[in-house]
Amino acid sequence: MVMNVLFICSQNRLRSPTAEQVFANWPGIETASAGLNKGADNPVTPELLEWAQLIFVMERRHRSKLSGKFRRHLAGKRVVCLEIPDEFDYMDPGLVRILEAVVPRHLPRG
Repeated sequence: MVMNVLFICSQNRLRSPTAEQVFANWPGIETASAGLNKGADNPVTPELLEWAQLIFVMERRHRSKLSGKFRRHLAGKRVVCLEIPDEFDYMDPGLVRILEAVVPRHLPRG
């Protein structure tokens, strides 16, 4: 059984695409990423939320914005806030270390 995991940040340019890439080959999951802001490279959609079984947001404000815009699409979904500030570049080694330290405890054992 494969779990669909969605990573969300503001613009889908730095943090969430990094997380998607870092966990792309994790056993037992499929990954995707999206952004909540207007102009996001890959915007959050109801269809993407329907696909996701586990959702990671980078900041508390992302959880609030997600709930405000898509509340009915989040019923029964687990949303985990990673508390990662917007101060990293794409594939920044510091960001990768944080992701590797925090995300796996929420993923199925491969």
